[in-house]
Amino acid sequence: MDFDLILRVFPYFLQAAVVTIELSVYSTALGLVCAALGTFARLSRHKMLRAIGTTYVSVIRGTPALIQLFILYFGGPQIGIQLDAFEAGVIGLGVNIGAYMTETMRGAIIAVDKGQTEAARTLGLSRTQAMRKVVLPQAARLMVRPLGVNINAQIKGTALVAAISVVELTYTAQRYIGSTYKPFEMFLLAGALYMVIIYVVGICVTYLDRKVALK
Repeated sequence: MDFDLILRVFPYFLQAAVVTIELSVYSTALGLVCAALGTFARLSRHKMLRAIGTTYVSVIRGTPALIQLFILYFGGPQIGIQLDAFEAGVIGLGVNIGAYMTETMRGAIIAVDKGQTEAARTLGLSRTQAMRKVVLPQAARLMVRPLGVNINAQIKGTALVAAISVVELTYTAQRYIGSTYKPFEMFLLAGALYMVIIYVVGICVTYLDRKVALK
C-alpha cells in the first residue's frame, strides 16, 4: 500500500469529489422534477397522460443508463442538441433517476388508504384538495426512505459519466492509474470518498425521516 502516493493525490480526489457531489445534487433535483411530473401523469385520469407517463418509465427503466448518456452526449449534436459533458451527465442521470423515483412516489401515494380520499371528498374537498391536504402528507412519510435509496444509487451512478470524460471520482482514479500503475490505491481512495458522501446523505435521510414521522 503506497500511502505516500495516496496523500499526494488526495487533494485532486477531493476536487473530483466536489464534482461528484454537484452531479448528484443537480441530477437528483432534476430527477425529482421528472418524478413529480411522471407521477402526475401516471395517476392522471386522462389516457394520453397515463400513456406518456408509462412510456417514460418503461423506456428509461428498460434501457441502460450508459446508453442514454451516450445517446444524449454523442448523438445529441446530430439533432442539434449541443451539451458539454457535465450538462449531458446531469440531464442523463436526472432523467434516468426520475423514472425510478416516479415509481417510488406513485407507490407511496397508492399505499395511502383510499378511505382517506373518500372521507376528504365527503367533507367537501375536491379531488385536488384531497390529494394535496390529505393524501400527499401521508404519502410523504412513506417516500423518504425509498427516495433516500434512490439518491444513494444516484451518487454511485455518477461513476457512469467517467465514460464521457467528466472529471469526477471514477474518472480521476482511472486517470491516475494510467500514470502511477497503482489501481488498488486509486480505486480504494475513490471508493472511500464515495462511502463518505453516501454516509452523510444517509444521516440526512434518517434525520428527515424522523422529522416527517413526528408530524
